Amino acid sequence: MKRSPTRVLTLGETMGLITSAESGRLRAGAPMRLSFGGAESNVAIGLARLGHPVRWLSRLGEDAIGEAILAGLRGEGVECAVARDPRRPSGLMLKHSPRPGASSVSYRRAGSAATALGPEDLAGATAGVGQLHLSGITPALSASARELTVAAATWAHASGVPVSLDVNYRSSLWTEREARAALLPLLPHVTVLFGGPEELRLLAPDGTDARGGADARGSAGNGAALLGALAACGPSEVVEKRGAEGALARHPGGVAARAAERITPVDTVGAGDAFVAGYLSARLDGAGPEAALERGNACGALACLHPGDWEGAPGREELRAFLGAEDPVRR
Repeated sequence: MKRSPTRVLTLGETMGLITSAESGRLRAGAPMRLSFGGAESNVAIGLARLGHPVRWLSRLGEDAIGEAILAGLRGEGVECAVARDPRRPSGLMLKHSPRPGASSVSYRRAGSAATALGPEDLAGATAGVGQLHLSGITPALSASARELTVAAATWAHASGVPVSLDVNYRSSLWTEREARAALLPLLPHVTVLFGGPEELRLLAPDGTDARGGADARGSAGNGAALLGALAACGPSEVVEKRGAEGALARHPGGVAARAAERITPVDTVGAGDAFVAGYLSARLDGAGPEAALERGNACGALACLHPGDWEGAPGREELRAFLGAEDPVRR
């Protein structure tokens, strides 16, 4: 009997995204593009495009931005468990390129609908869920959103549901000390921990040698002690995202490492979320850590070839073609 695919639940804020269509200083009358973005919904779209059922939990304002976000996510096949708030607006961010190859993002999220997220929003959203994905952004939004994150992780751990956590540290939302105090208690509930080198060092247990990182070409380097110390706090896998230097994973069988795909990036925003979606997708498919790193790197690379937070996330056919599993020319 064929087993049903695992439904993934993720939760957090997604904001409207206004992007300038030209480089240079913002000016009146400049062409702009409306989209949306959010770390958790970016991962949700990446998973949905790879064929995984995924549910996104959040709050949005009863406004045009909220409508656009819902329509876009539903159009990508993401199930939305969303409360609409008539008193608080949907968040908004503005992205422009001050010079070619550089991006600047500013946020208008204070008092947004998502800041009112709380444990009560979890009711009914966990039905049929077999994987929970969290990010360090959600608990930084507000005290109630932090309570929701804890409640979700606690529920998953008690229910035997694997939990993945991407540190996703945002200095505009909280300090390193605040982030550490909120995220360290989650680690006993976490199965897979994701983060960049600095983000993982932020969570280093007291007394850990957190200097350096690992070499994606195969050497664990000085970062092995940190990954091992973090794994001892609960996660069975600790995945270090190193961008153009590749990625590695500390798992019960040792350390796996993969070099990054060679590309010329167009826009790197959202690449880390695409990597997470690719890694989780491979693990949900039953692949090992090395294959998961390969898929994660490929998804992250493809995301960099398109402007936008999630637009470049690949489907399975595009992924196979990129990895050379089929002739890239169709005749």
